[in-house]
Amino acid sequence: MGMFSWTEKSPAVLQNGGVIGPDERLPWAQTGLIGIQHVIAMFGSTVLAPILMGFDPNVAVLMSGIGTLIFFLITGGRVPSYLGSSFAFIGVVIAATAYAGQGANANIGLALGGIIACGLVYTLVGVIVHLVGTGWIERFMPPVVTGAVVAVIGLNLAAIPVKNMAANNFEAWMQAVTFVSVALVAVFTKGMLQRLLILIGLIIASIVYAVLTNGLGLGKPVDLAGVANAAWFGLPTFHAPVFSANAMLLIVPVVIILVAENLGHIKAVTAMTGKNLDQYMGRAFIGDGVATMVSGAAGGTGVTTYAENIGVMAATRIYSTAVFLLAAVLAVLLGFSPKFGALIQAIPLPVMGGVSIVVFGLIAIAGAKIWVDNKVDFSDTKNLIVAAITLILGTGEFTLKFGEFALGGIGTATFGAILLYALLDRARKS
Repeated sequence: MGMFSWTEKSPAVLQNGGVIGPDERLPWAQTGLIGIQHVIAMFGSTVLAPILMGFDPNVAVLMSGIGTLIFFLITGGRVPSYLGSSFAFIGVVIAATAYAGQGANANIGLALGGIIACGLVYTLVGVIVHLVGTGWIERFMPPVVTGAVVAVIGLNLAAIPVKNMAANNFEAWMQAVTFVSVALVAVFTKGMLQRLLILIGLIIASIVYAVLTNGLGLGKPVDLAGVANAAWFGLPTFHAPVFSANAMLLIVPVVIILVAENLGHIKAVTAMTGKNLDQYMGRAFIGDGVATMVSGAAGGTGVTTYAENIGVMAATRIYSTAVFLLAAVLAVLLGFSPKFGALIQAIPLPVMGGVSIVVFGLIAIAGAKIWVDNKVDFSDTKNLIVAAITLILGTGEFTLKFGEFALGGIGTATFGAILLYALLDRARKS
């Protein structure tokens, strides 16, 4: 099997409840459609993260595409993953650059230097894992821990659509219309339509929203003026990194969260596909680390394997790496199109929120699936306590500060699960 060769499967496989594995693909036309859905799935967060840090969203989209291509090449086209902007960097970047939260970040260079340093450390961890395997990580992260961490990645994001993406009662109802649309497409359609549930649900809900607002004057109307005025092609704003010891010390510890995220994501994909991807774990870390360095060098955010896209894979049961190759090429093209950026920003926020509720929920359930598939025994008090505490730490955004460095939500939950399991396991054996 070469890196760019996949076994073609007919769409009929999916109608019989089958799976398209990483080394298989549907005909190119369908593969392209699924690729578009992956670009849409990553888009909300990949654009939101740079906006929250004062970075250029078009650079972030461009670098997510280039990062995904780097990841594809380094993993030999074996690990289905999309690399998008990591939320783990937001807190430390704001701290390192004293960003006020509005407009462009004047000290973006400091953040970029820290992001590159973090990518370098991440790459080194990948080299170690590639040489000695993940045994040492595995020992700390049995299924009860990985299931909890994957669930937390979904649950931790829950507040974003629920609290920040609906400003009033009408918008909350529009979120409900959106997730009900996605649910109806998911359950009552078959074949390709069913596989494009996120995209179709989004389009249906956007049309309903436009009818109610632009047509009946109920809420904030859809405004396409920005799309009409934007150029088709244009360069995003690139920035150069500045290396400062303080900023690097603040940002490098994010590597721990990236390792945990990536490990959890690859475990989730392994659980879903039934194909063991552990042998590619080191390469996946290296790919993600190199992609983060390249992104930081151009003015992009740090990148990570994307839970949103794992949600799409869970919903579609298509794990073909060909999909991500096409999605990456599309993202690179879109990074050079201000018009596309404007179009995505024109999608009503409540509709994006409704879609996010579905996708984040699918991630949380993927965590529960790890428990079920590995027959985790919750009559064992140790497993019960580890899972219980982890879920609440992550969902409630439990934060611990070490001097300037704050470890929040996903970080405390991940470490909490690992350390608690090790502690209770040791106590049990002694």
